[in-house]
Amino acid sequence: MTIRADHPNLSLVKPNRPKFVEVDELAAMVRSDESFGVGGHHFARLPIALLRAIGKSGVKNLRYVSWAGGLPLELLLEAEAVAEIDICFSSLDIFGLPPRFRAAAETNALPVRDWTALAMIQALRAAQQNLPSMPFQLPQGSDMMARMPQATVARDPFSGAEVGLIPALRIDTLVLHAQRADESGNVQIIGPRALDYAMVGAARQVLVTVEEIVPVGALSNDGRQSILTRNQVSAIALAPGGAYPTSCLPFYVTDYQALSDTFGSRETPLMDSLSIPAEGIDGVLRDAAKVRADTVSAVPLPAVRHDAADASIDEVIAARIAVELDNDSFASAGAVSPLANVAYRLAKATHAPDMIITTMSCGHLDIAPSPMILSLIESLDAETAVAHAGGDDTYSTYYQPGAVTHEIVAAAQVDRRGRVNTIALRKPSGGMIRLPGQGGMADVANMHRDYLLYITRHSPLSIVDAVETASSARGLLTAAERGSHGYRTGRALVITDLCVFELDPSSRELIVVETMPCVTRDQIRDATGFAVTFSADCRETALPSAETLAVLRERIDPLSLRRLEFVSAKERGALIAEILSADRSAVERCIAASKQLGQTA
Repeated sequence: MTIRADHPNLSLVKPNRPKFVEVDELAAMVRSDESFGVGGHHFARLPIALLRAIGKSGVKNLRYVSWAGGLPLELLLEAEAVAEIDICFSSLDIFGLPPRFRAAAETNALPVRDWTALAMIQALRAAQQNLPSMPFQLPQGSDMMARMPQATVARDPFSGAEVGLIPALRIDTLVLHAQRADESGNVQIIGPRALDYAMVGAARQVLVTVEEIVPVGALSNDGRQSILTRNQVSAIALAPGGAYPTSCLPFYVTDYQALSDTFGSRETPLMDSLSIPAEGIDGVLRDAAKVRADTVSAVPLPAVRHDAADASIDEVIAARIAVELDNDSFASAGAVSPLANVAYRLAKATHAPDMIITTMSCGHLDIAPSPMILSLIESLDAETAVAHAGGDDTYSTYYQPGAVTHEIVAAAQVDRRGRVNTIALRKPSGGMIRLPGQGGMADVANMHRDYLLYITRHSPLSIVDAVETASSARGLLTAAERGSHGYRTGRALVITDLCVFELDPSSRELIVVETMPCVTRDQIRDATGFAVTFSADCRETALPSAETLAVLRERIDPLSLRRLEFVSAKERGALIAEILSADRSAVERCIAASKQLGQTA
């Protein structure tokens, strides 16, 4: 390929010495009309201080390009800085759907382009590797290729197989927050990298805030870490607490109470409510970042739940999912799936000790089944993980080769062919309800050995005859279809609060193979949007044993995070308040125990 003087990749080459500036100066380097990306992941290592400064700078008409929207996108939408949105997913995690994103999408105020995760990764990699385009596995069975006008289907010249093809995705400015930089400009990232590496490689300008600036050579003193070498970074600003109220380990954990207060207030702008308190970041958040997993396992934890002997439906489903996992399972916890995360940990803590669990979208590899204490989940998983990784490298290392057996996720709507809609729902009165998006499910629904979904409220609106938009599907279903693409064949199930469906390889339709305890066939028929077929050997789902319930309630999910997926939007606020109160108590107990052992000095 001949590179002309105006070739866009020439602008990706940066000087060997990034500038050290103030946060406001960093923000002033962002220009209107740019394509703009944000590093970090979920509520971890988001560049909140820099985003607030950018929002206040008056910049306009940004094309927001990131795997996730979430809190960064909400901030920029509030500042009216965004003109276009390119994402795979947008959620506020346990706090629900982002209201500003929903409003923009539902009113068509801004164009929203939904990407599959793999297409975005490959588009970024094409820019990173100085290629005009990159191939990717097609999201078979879904409608996502039609939703990505920049993607096309092509034939591989060697095998003749159909593949997707995506042009290079270049970013004008990427902003991210990291733990440290040394005085020459090398930047240290501790923990999961999300898509940071690929986005840095695709960006003309990389602007970084850090907790600390240390002497040259000091970065080598830390253990597991990733380094952006100084010639990949444009400018750096020292911003202690720059990710608050999201986390930046090992300095502080996410302030979920502050986030709850922020999202619960309609009067206070995000620009104001997300600032560091005048008295500084709560010392409990800093001490919590230093709590060790072995300490937590030895501390009696307060429980949100009841002491009832009978299992509730959330416990029945968690235990039923866990049954699908064994010592050869490799289970990935996605973006917002607390029930699946609980089920994975339950299986590993009981009958499947050799299984591999990854969290933070495969950023924490092979974790221990630590208790799901909201404020400590990230730090405990970071500590016990065998390795830390990024979404881009785990796709090519684990997902695309078919090494992952399960990524069990919630679905808003499933049809008789097992196709999922997490893009948008049509209101009976007209108009649209925007959903978070498919994240990476359009890709991995075919890549994983087993295809498992769950729906916590089975109704004719959630189990329908045909989804309007198939955001993901098991397009490769039979052993022959899957084998020809290099994938293993496993079970295809949809688990609801009324029954368990299996996707039949012959009819390619859902049939009921289990009924939940005390649920009748007529209840299932009445709650399903298509004519239900029951298998000849349909049975009742077994209740979890007393031993399993004890592990689930006391060791794995003492705060009952799983219940968040079973309550209505109106009930969610009260349950979150209950969980946050118990979470604070649990964290304080763990910190006290740690201080006795001299771990949080």
